[in-house]
Amino acid sequence: MKKSIINKYAIPFIQWYTIMILLTIAIDYFLHRFHIVLNGSYLGFAGTFVIFLSFFYSLKKRKMIKSGSPKKLLNLHEYLSWLGSLMLLVHAGIHFNAILPWLAILMLLLTVASGLVGKFLLKKSNQDLKQKKQLLIADGMDKEAADKKLFMDSIVVDLMKKWRIIHMPITLLLAIFSIIHIVTIIMFSI
Repeated sequence: MKKSIINKYAIPFIQWYTIMILLTIAIDYFLHRFHIVLNGSYLGFAGTFVIFLSFFYSLKKRKMIKSGSPKKLLNLHEYLSWLGSLMLLVHAGIHFNAILPWLAILMLLLTVASGLVGKFLLKKSNQDLKQKKQLLIADGMDKEAADKKLFMDSIVVDLMKKWRIIHMPITLLLAIFSIIHIVTIIMFSI
């Protein structure tokens, strides 16, 4: 039985995002309940480090590192980014006392959402294009004619691959706000 688009793509997106938010609330509650709130501060360092590790995929993609499978590094990027984001959300807690943490957390949530949207939309569009092409070939159309018939669809898929145009600036803003946050914490703690 074929899954609907909602079951195949929208629900996993909502699940990943909801689990991250619910885990954040649960971990924050646990830390407060057992009076180990200070440990939440250390999650900022750990979460930032984990997110930095996730960028091995970007380095591989830009040919700055040679080792590693792009597919495995992409999966690692997705999971480490999600885990690091969870840690940073717990670090921030539900008690913001300045505008900078609010902006950083907003950018973090937008970055995760845009990453998940890109992941599921791009996967969906690539799969649909391949399925249409296979159906046309199975119905007797040659490969070249199928490519011509699906020309507009392939342009749409290529445009879908450009979702990073949105994801990258949001990620950059997250990095800028995070660096400003770290610098101000260091400045005011000295």
